Amino acid sequence: MKTELFEQLLVERAAKRSVTLVTRLADGAQALVRDGAASGDLELAPEQFDEIKRRLRADKSGALESSGGALFARCYASAPRMVIVGAVHITQALAPMAAMAGFEVIVVDPRRAFATSERLPGVTVTTEWPDEALGRIGLDAQTAVVTLSHDPKLDDPALIAALQSPCFYIGALGSSRTHAKRVARLTEAGLAEAIPRIHAPVGLDLGGRSPAEIAVSVLAQVIQGKYRT
Repeated sequence: MKTELFEQLLVERAAKRSVTLVTRLADGAQALVRDGAASGDLELAPEQFDEIKRRLRADKSGALESSGGALFARCYASAPRMVIVGAVHITQALAPMAAMAGFEVIVVDPRRAFATSERLPGVTVTTEWPDEALGRIGLDAQTAVVTLSHDPKLDDPALIAALQSPCFYIGALGSSRTHAKRVARLTEAGLAEAIPRIHAPVGLDLGGRSPAEIAVSVLAQVIQGKYRT
């Protein structure tokens, strides 16, 4: 591996960012891929970028389809993250479930009475406003964003940031009527083409109604989105 590429890999890993190192076995040419962009001396086709994205999401290294010589993708996947906006009752059930499933969980809610470590032990809690928090955190392809506050002042900025990012899952709590109003606001913000990325009402339709049951449905849908090809 060339020194410059190796140093880039070290920087990405030190920052806990997910990257993939692709090597052409015939001559050792390599590319380092992060968020759909590559550096190095190996050119990749669009369909190979798509396959790399799927492999990285599942943290599954392996051979890539190629007509120009055998390629091997070595995935360095960081822990998947779930950013939850709204420290509500559903969040109190969802956060520990997601942490047990291997997600790094970050709860965002500027309402200090709700966003406390006592209500949400064992996960990261911030009282920043969502646009500030998500801008600081950085949303990548290993991140899921779930908005549960049911307050447009909190949910909409988070959804706008998520729709402008490569995060693999976006979900929003609310009825069909609530989502229709949300769609109108996001359309006015110029995000009409990206709105179909939002899962709303959030979660798989399991029929549950309690906060814990809804949390199970949300986590199930996030996991489904993580491994969907």
